Amino acid sequence: MEVQGKVKMIGDTQTFGNNGFRKREVVVTTEEQYPQHIMVEFVQDKCDLLNSFHVGNDVKISINLRGREWVNPQGETKYFNSIQGWRIESLQPVAQNASTPPPADAFEPAKDFTEEEHDDLPF
Repeated sequence: MEVQGKVKMIGDTQTFGNNGFRKREVVVTTEEQYPQHIMVEFVQDKCDLLNSFHVGNDVKISINLRGREWVNPQGETKYFNSIQGWRIESLQPVAQNASTPPPADAFEPAKDFTEEEHDDLPF
């Protein structure tokens, strides 16, 4: 599954417990008639995927839906859902560097062409 939209917020990496579990959250605002603010969490080594993104970037995030059951001390069963990201891609086109000129031969006519060769075509 995928979530697509504009990055609204990127949280700091949080570390929990003695085992070093890491989590980082990002909020994406969808671009539809009724925009939704979707919080996606990245865990463990996936936290670093968010390092090159900033608020305002248009992104597509590949996600997994996770669900778990928890029984509280009173014996009541509760259910929780989470959205975990495992890949994030920029939807903004890569800008070509304007200072890089096109190759020198990109617009020059062929130099090895002779008049006799123009009749080689089979039609």
